[in-house]
Amino acid sequence: MAGQVRRPSMAELIGRRRRTRFVGRQDELGSFRANFDLAPDDERHRFLFYVHGNAGVGKTSLVREMRQAAGERGALTAYVDETVSSVPEALAVVAEQFGRQGRPLKQLDRLLATYRQRRHEAESAAVPVHPAASAASAALAEGDAGAGLPSARSGAGSAASLPPPSAGSTAMATAGVIGLGMVPVVGPFAGALDPVQLARGTDRLRAALSARFRDQEDVQLVLAPDRILTPVLVTELAEAVRETPWIALFFDTYERTAPFLHAWLSDLMTTERYGALPAQVVVTLSGQRPFDGEGWSGIEDFMADMPLGPFTEREARQLLAAKDVTDESVVEEVLRLSGGLPVLVSTLAENQPVDRADVGDPSATAVERFLKWERDPVRRATALACALPRRLDEDVFRAVAPPEAAGLYDWLRALPFATRKDAGVRYHDVVRAPMLRLQRTRSPRGWSERHGALAECFARWRAETEAEAGLRADETWESAAWRALRFEETYHALCASPRAALAGALRDVVEACGQGPAAGRRAARVVAEAGEDTDDRLLREWGQRLGAVLSDDEGGVVEGLGLLLDRAGLDTEGRAAAHEARGRELRGAGEFERALAEYDRSLALAPGRYGAHLGRGITRQMSGGDVSAALDDLRRADELAPDTPWVLREYGDALRRAGRSEEAAAVLDRAVALDPTEARFLASRAFVRQALGRTGEALADFGRALELDGEYLWALVRRSRLLRSLGEYERCFADLDRAAGVEPDNAWVASERGDAYRLTGRYEDAERELTRALELSPGYTSVLASRGAVRHELGRREEALADLDEALADAPDYVWALVHRAWVREELGDSPGASADLDRAVGLRPADVWVRSERARHRRLAGRSEESLEDLTAVLAEAPEHVWALVERARSYRELGRFPEALADVDRALDLDPRDSEAHAVRAETVRAMGSGAPATTEPTEPPNPSEPPNPSEPPNPSEPSNPPEPTDAPDLIPPPPSEAGG
Repeated sequence: MAGQVRRPSMAELIGRRRRTRFVGRQDELGSFRANFDLAPDDERHRFLFYVHGNAGVGKTSLVREMRQAAGERGALTAYVDETVSSVPEALAVVAEQFGRQGRPLKQLDRLLATYRQRRHEAESAAVPVHPAASAASAALAEGDAGAGLPSARSGAGSAASLPPPSAGSTAMATAGVIGLGMVPVVGPFAGALDPVQLARGTDRLRAALSARFRDQEDVQLVLAPDRILTPVLVTELAEAVRETPWIALFFDTYERTAPFLHAWLSDLMTTERYGALPAQVVVTLSGQRPFDGEGWSGIEDFMADMPLGPFTEREARQLLAAKDVTDESVVEEVLRLSGGLPVLVSTLAENQPVDRADVGDPSATAVERFLKWERDPVRRATALACALPRRLDEDVFRAVAPPEAAGLYDWLRALPFATRKDAGVRYHDVVRAPMLRLQRTRSPRGWSERHGALAECFARWRAETEAEAGLRADETWESAAWRALRFEETYHALCASPRAALAGALRDVVEACGQGPAAGRRAARVVAEAGEDTDDRLLREWGQRLGAVLSDDEGGVVEGLGLLLDRAGLDTEGRAAAHEARGRELRGAGEFERALAEYDRSLALAPGRYGAHLGRGITRQMSGGDVSAALDDLRRADELAPDTPWVLREYGDALRRAGRSEEAAAVLDRAVALDPTEARFLASRAFVRQALGRTGEALADFGRALELDGEYLWALVRRSRLLRSLGEYERCFADLDRAAGVEPDNAWVASERGDAYRLTGRYEDAERELTRALELSPGYTSVLASRGAVRHELGRREEALADLDEALADAPDYVWALVHRAWVREELGDSPGASADLDRAVGLRPADVWVRSERARHRRLAGRSEESLEDLTAVLAEAPEHVWALVERARSYRELGRFPEALADVDRALDLDPRDSEAHAVRAETVRAMGSGAPATTEPTEPPNPSEPPNPSEPPNPSEPSNPPEPTDAPDLIPPPPSEAGG
């Protein structure tokens, strides 16, 4: 009804009453609220609030009140805590919470989904996935892994033998990226990195990822997700503030997230590296330690520092009064026992003690103070027992609580020190720590027995999860649910028997590192927390050292594995696993020789590790090493793990690259039989079947792959090329249009569309699309070459020459571009330049019929008929029925006056193709030149196009994504999709 006043709901009224009972921190809350009354350009406005103090001072409670206050001012809000382990995870939380408030970040959600997919593909293919991974690793790994100091190296694989880093990588390194946090290296390693080594590591990593993801945007998304995802976040925040007055982002437990958020937030807020962050964004951080201002210049101009200590006496009294605790003797006792720590004040006041005796003896332990007013022995025992797990849900509660405690889970969740986390709860550290100490010291045997029982319980749940999900033994660590259960099992095993369980726990760190540094950090945290909770020095030292090393996303995994290998702790199988994992990391960083050495060490310890054989085979291929040895390794991996699909995939692709297509097809048949729903296996087999000329089967496999994954970009583009080769241009362009719909700004897709236009004679469309590809990916070598060919067809020879010059400056051995540039130079009157290009092309590919034919034609036109004859004779030795070469050689014979030989060649050409008009013309010219009565043939009705490639087959497509591309390697130019290999 018009004019009707909206009345608040019951929930709103209850929320207001609860907030009015929030005690303390009014100055901090008032300062935060007042900030929304100041325009962003007011010098008094603060963009950053930093709440900090020791555990138990009420930081999280204050942050929640601040979030509520921001919401009341109309702000979109998001809350992030230690449950995230990377910037992409933090962005996902922000996007999810904004969506619940009716303002979804659609572009960011889509890109995050792509990132998770590409990351999974890179992990499965054994390419490191941590952001900007291993640029620092490559440099640090040059030195002693134990000491963290650089060491001299010589011989094969030394710095002197490596190719020089790119100018861009060197510039990036020498600009001080370490200090800026782009390559965060901590501790004694920070000053040990040589910028040239760092740049070389960056180049090697980029090349390694490019071997898996031919789309450079995918490479960058895996290499540096922060750099790709954050600009999208900034753009969407800028759109959101058009409808919302403020955006408030809260990052709690910052002491745990700062290692990966600190530098990122500095760049986000104080620079425009990711774009212009709207001024209406207010960021709040909450952590235990004071703010680390490194990299945040001039923070006093935009940050409000909010240190929190224990409650003042006034604030503590207010809280007690709010809980109806007013007796002065009781209040004084609570103040004395709590020391003003808010969590203790709240806990001690919870049951409303009415006299001093209810508060307890001043000498009581901390645990007794927490549970003083809980007289029910079952509840007391339950509260103590539930301190043993790191986190609780109802299943864990039933496993750990005494039998008579059934039905008490809701009571437990309501305790003041039981902080709700997701679907479960976690004890506040201030309360849990003394409870653990009490149980450990009061009954050491009972402590071990209860933790042992919990370890067995988590092991059983882990086995059930493994069976329900159908996980093979080599897939388990890829499952986040399985890993979480394993970590809890290991924690309790360590608490039950620290020394006996240590080797297994360190093995967990090795396996977790295979899933990236975030998982490695979680595994190290298990060891560290078990060390603290059992007061075991060795566990604590291992956990702390591993955690410190693994906090470096760039080289932490390699260094952490080196630490494990340098110190006793791992058993033989664990050491073999560590060498294998280290080899995988080094391979991903482009350190192929060092990777091979690690795989050798792994196999020396455990010859039956199929993953080490697989990884060594992949490394040998990537490094251009011994193909036969690579195939031996992959075959051995298949023998050791005969029903592992991704092993078959790697083995099949290696056979294909070795030209053994029949064997490759047989191996990929096995992979598809094992998992007929995996689109990538089907697409790989389609590729091989196409190479074998089994076109119908190839199309069927591509079709099935795309039914399973309609947005599988590689399969769409690859099928479009097959359809193009069959002359089915309408379906070809339909696939390319569909690929462009999946990724509108993908340079590879644009280049493929441009080249398809070129090959169908739509040169204006081709130039437009190829130019767009270059705008999306400047310096895309193969696209420059293709655009040069298009501009040549359009008669714009100088522009064509400029494009081909640029392409060949980047890739001097680019044969396709050399031949095309020779055509352009020839038409521009630069015969010596054309000759030089063709000589170089033939030198690179002496058996290539097309290339050799082009040089023969050029030599004849330049009056060098004898040399032309040499080339044509070589061509016909390779292709005896090559009609064009026969006709061209007849011309050369005729010009040399060798008429019988000329007639023999042209007659042979006409036997092969009686309708060849050029052959008829050459025969007539030869007869006239002889002045004899030899019968002439009909004159040609269509003169040939001199710029058409002589080989009747289509020359390879130059727009394949590679680094640098080599179109003449077709059909292997487009790589198969990234493998699922774990080696």
